Amino acid sequence: MHRRGVNCSCGIPFRIVATPVRNKSLESCHGDGYSGNVKSLALKRTPFALPLFVLLAGAAGPLAAQQLFVNAASGADTNPGTRERPLRSITEAAHRVNADTSSNSSEVIVAPGVYVLSQTALFKNNKAYTATARLVIRAEVLPDEPRWHPQQMPTVVTAVPLEADPGGETGNGIQIEVNHATIQGLRFTGGLDFYYKTPNQIRRTYPIWRDGKNLEDLLVKQCVFIGDDQVMPLHVGVIANGHGLVLEHDIFYNVKNAVVFWRAEGGTSHRNAMRNCLVYGASTSGIWTVETDGDDFDFRNNVIANSRVVWIREQRQTRSYKAVASLFSDNANLAAQGTAAGPFTVSDSSFLALQDMQLAGRVDLVMDRSERNYLQIRKGSAGSEVGAGLFTKN
Repeated sequence: MHRRGVNCSCGIPFRIVATPVRNKSLESCHGDGYSGNVKSLALKRTPFALPLFVLLAGAAGPLAAQQLFVNAASGADTNPGTRERPLRSITEAAHRVNADTSSNSSEVIVAPGVYVLSQTALFKNNKAYTATARLVIRAEVLPDEPRWHPQQMPTVVTAVPLEADPGGETGNGIQIEVNHATIQGLRFTGGLDFYYKTPNQIRRTYPIWRDGKNLEDLLVKQCVFIGDDQVMPLHVGVIANGHGLVLEHDIFYNVKNAVVFWRAEGGTSHRNAMRNCLVYGASTSGIWTVETDGDDFDFRNNVIANSRVVWIREQRQTRSYKAVASLFSDNANLAAQGTAAGPFTVSDSSFLALQDMQLAGRVDLVMDRSERNYLQIRKGSAGSEVGAGLFTKN
C-alpha cells in the first residue's frame, strides 16, 4: 500500500513513496435481549533527473496511507501521532482519521495498555475505503507474532455516559460507520455501570457497534471479549447492522451475548460469517441472528460451550442456517427465539442444520494468566482440533 510504481506517457518511469507506512494487518433488552497524522509524499530519486511535468503528474497520483500510533502510557492527544510521539487515546485517533482528507486508507496502531473510553470512538468519514485500502484499528503486537503475550493486548474499557433508549440505557465503545474496516488484536472488558435499572430496563455497553444498515465489510479478528455478569457485565461483544460482519479467531469469555448480526437496509443482511471463534460461558447466547441471510452465512470451526443458548434466532424470522465443523458442548439449550425488547423462548432447532459437528465433550481452557495460551482450548481437550481461538497458525 505504501509504494506505487507509475509510468507516464513520456516513457520515463518514476515512483512515489509515502513514508513511513507499515500495515501488517491486511490479510483476510431488557430481559435477555441484546438491545438496544498524515504522512507527506516523498519522491524517491531515479538515477536521472525527472522533468517537472513528470513530478507534477506523480503528485496527482494515488493518495498516501494514514498511520497513527496510540500509547496510553507515553502518548498525548496533542502529539502528531507518530511512533516517536504517539497519541494517548483511541478517541483522538478517531478524530484524526475522520478529519484527514489526504489519504485513502487509515491504520491506527495501539500499544499495550489500558484505554478507558470516556466518549465513543466514532469512525465516520467520507474516505473511499476498499477491501484492500481499509480502516484498520489493531494492536501493535498481534497474537501470531512470536513475541506476543496476553499481557500485551491493549485493553479497552467502555465507560462512556449512557444514553436513554426504550430498553434502558446504552453506551457504545468503538463505533464503525464506514465500509471496509478491521479491528484486530484488542481486548474488551465489560461495562462499569450497574447493570440493573428497573425490572424491564437494563444498562448496557457495546464495545463494538455499527449502526449503518447499508454499510459493508467489518472484520473483527483475534480479539478477546471478557466480562462478568456480577462485576463488569458485557452485554454484547459485537453488534452490527449492515452487511459483511465477519468474526475470525475471536474469544468471548463470560459475556452475555457474544455477537448479534442485526438488521440491514432492505430487510436482509448478506455476506456475514463467524469462523474459528471460541464462546465460553455466555449467560444468554453464543450467536444471535436477526435479518441475516442463511444462504450466504458462513459458520464454521467454532466452539460454543458452557453457555445458556447456542443460537438465538429473532422471533418471527423463518430463515434457516447451517453450522459446519464446530463443537457445541455443555450448553443448556441448542436453540431459542427472542427479541431485542424481551426475554427469549427456548425453541426446537429445526432451523439449524448441523454438518460434521460434535455435540459432546468437556472443553478445558488454559486459565493460567502467565501462559501464552491463556483462555485458549487446552491441547487434548474436546474442541482443540477445531481450530477455534486467537491463533491462526499452529
